[in-house]
Amino acid sequence: MKQKRSKPKIYHKMPMVYPNAAAIDVGATMHMAAVRADRTSEPVRSFGTFTTDLHQLVDWFAECGVETVVMESTSVYWIPIFELLDARGFIVLLVNARDAKHVPGRKTDVSDAQWLQRLHSYGLLRASFRPKDQIAELRAYVRQRERLLEYAASHIQHMQKALIEMNLQLHHVVADIAGATGLRIIRAILAGEHDPKVLACLRDYRCHASAETIEKALTGSYRAEHLFALEQALALYDAYHEKVSACDARIEAVLKALIVHRGHGHGSAPRASRRRNRSDQANALAFDVREALFALLGKDITQIDGLGSYLSLKLIAECGDDLSAWGSAKHFTSWLGLAPNNKISGGKVLSSRTRRCGSRAAALLRLSAVTVGRTDTALGAFYRRLSARIGKAKAVTATARKIAVLFYNAVRHGMEYVDPGASFYETRYRSRVIDNLHRRAKSFGFVLRPIEPTPEDAVS
Repeated sequence: MKQKRSKPKIYHKMPMVYPNAAAIDVGATMHMAAVRADRTSEPVRSFGTFTTDLHQLVDWFAECGVETVVMESTSVYWIPIFELLDARGFIVLLVNARDAKHVPGRKTDVSDAQWLQRLHSYGLLRASFRPKDQIAELRAYVRQRERLLEYAASHIQHMQKALIEMNLQLHHVVADIAGATGLRIIRAILAGEHDPKVLACLRDYRCHASAETIEKALTGSYRAEHLFALEQALALYDAYHEKVSACDARIEAVLKALIVHRGHGHGSAPRASRRRNRSDQANALAFDVREALFALLGKDITQIDGLGSYLSLKLIAECGDDLSAWGSAKHFTSWLGLAPNNKISGGKVLSSRTRRCGSRAAALLRLSAVTVGRTDTALGAFYRRLSARIGKAKAVTATARKIAVLFYNAVRHGMEYVDPGASFYETRYRSRVIDNLHRRAKSFGFVLRPIEPTPEDAVS
């Protein structure tokens, strides 16, 4: 009896999406690059991080017929090789290290590079968002400006310490020692004026404290070593603000270039209320940001509650002026980490908490949500209702998500936002609750009727 021959097994292979893919395991002193095994006798090679080494790496990719390259976002070490590959015409994908975790065991630089190359060749990696060149330049200037302001703020603390050591209680009588009144008095002290009565006359007319109170606060001991520390702190504070002014000039130039490059130019922005268009804010830019953003976008996004001119500029610098990278507002809020991150197993929701996210744009929107929670607007009423029901932390996230959706619709689709007011929101919410109660009562066979007032109620 003849034995039955088993049919040969047919192995179904996953189709290769990017056959000409390569990968780089980025490091501080060495980059490990990997290509397909059939392209060269040595598919994995290590390169240094000097500029000549990076050019050799790019030339090797060109010899191997590579078209697309993937790398992990490792600190800032990826930036030089990313920019070089992009300039040479390669399609470069920057991926989050969380999405490219290596399989357990035997983790080396060589296996990491091979694993990245294999995942990318089958299209299993998603590229992180990176804005276009001009937006990336704008983002760099805005971030540098924020960094300089943080450095300047530390020297405000140094000035305050020197004043306290001289027992000059200036910070108790003025809201901000770096404001108009505070800086006038500090500069006069360093110029040699130590008479409290003369110094008190330098108060700004908007200062709440009286001249007599300021005079008492400025009576102290003007010792030489403390005056020297105060002078050093003020000089450094002024130096950083000079650099901030240079950043303002660069930001304005990039915005003008963006307007010309996009072919926009929508004229002047509509007139806004003083609450929305304050030009006397601390650390404000040296030009009209609202007008520049309107010329770029064609919409006044500062009409959205919680989005001022400077915060809107920072959002544009982080996300860009073209949000087509996200298919919908839901994709946008998910990228920001403001949408629930559902974990479902066996048909059961294990967790729906928002994932941890280091997005600067999300941090800006959360800050905006906290600010709008104190206003008499529909978003403010929404924040206060959720805050009372589920807590402030979740209310901030939910309100930030609403603001993100409004921002997306305004920039992507040109939708205009008009605040209906807190009273309108409360009335609509109350009617929605009543409708839900009627619907639930009807499902149980009950009919809810309004309570008619009695004669006694009418008399009272």
